[in-house]
Amino acid sequence: MSRIHEALKKAEQERAMAEPVQRAESAPVLVEERVVDAEPPANLPAISAAPMVMTPENLLARSRQTKWNPDPKTMLFFGGEEHVYGMEEFRTLRSRLYQAREKQPLSKILITSPLPKEGKSFVTANLGQVLVRQHGKRTLLVDADLRNPHLHSILGAEVGPGLSEYLRSEADEYSILQRGPMDNLFLIPAGHSNENPAELVASGRIKTLFNRLQPLFDWIIVDSPPAVAVSDATLLANYCDGVILVVRSNSTPFDMARRARQEFGDNVVGVVLNGIETLPEYSQYYYNAYAKPNGQTSLKNSEVKGESC
Repeated sequence: MSRIHEALKKAEQERAMAEPVQRAESAPVLVEERVVDAEPPANLPAISAAPMVMTPENLLARSRQTKWNPDPKTMLFFGGEEHVYGMEEFRTLRSRLYQAREKQPLSKILITSPLPKEGKSFVTANLGQVLVRQHGKRTLLVDADLRNPHLHSILGAEVGPGLSEYLRSEADEYSILQRGPMDNLFLIPAGHSNENPAELVASGRIKTLFNRLQPLFDWIIVDSPPAVAVSDATLLANYCDGVILVVRSNSTPFDMARRARQEFGDNVVGVVLNGIETLPEYSQYYYNAYAKPNGQTSLKNSEVKGESC
């Protein structure tokens, strides 16, 4: 009996020792309650609000409506004429771009030339005009020639603020966008001059700009400096889907054209031959058939060659 008594006593002692541990494990944990101030202390920096999402609606509302005064000698589509020398060629270029678009993503196009004064800005401006003549197509022209800009001049637009101010973080996307008299045609001018254009282009901030604006436009057409003279065009091509080379008839040296072509490799989607003195026979028949009653077309061929662009 004594052994049984001792065993029961030992079991009761072990049970008594285990109970405090179980109570400690099952006891509720108290969490300290703190009162959060409705306003942060004055010494803490304020949290900035989330940036506004860019949409077509607030793009139209916030971009600047400016009064453009286009150069009638080089801007083919701002007037009321429909059969001016060069217009049909730009319609053909538009069709070729849409054909290329069926085979590859193509919405950001870089326009450049091997050398200065071969007509790249002339092609950029008129291509933008012909693209927006299709209903509902929104096009953005970007003057990325920060060394010798021309787009604002031939369009008769304001010089800035523009791309230079954006790349220097002095302006946002909305403040550099301009709208002119032609529906759905927008412009980012080059802006005011700066001392280090290559460094601004190479900063990568222009990629951010294109990424934010691309969903809002069917086409972004970028006018760049000449490809052989400086490195800007090669840098800009990294942010675009394709390159169009503009060469001037009886002017651009062959070796310069070949060098520019090699610079961009497979990114070249087309070449524009600018400044042709004599139109092919079939083109002459077309324009003569739709000439004005006095037998003269509204613009002479020599007036749409874009010598200084």
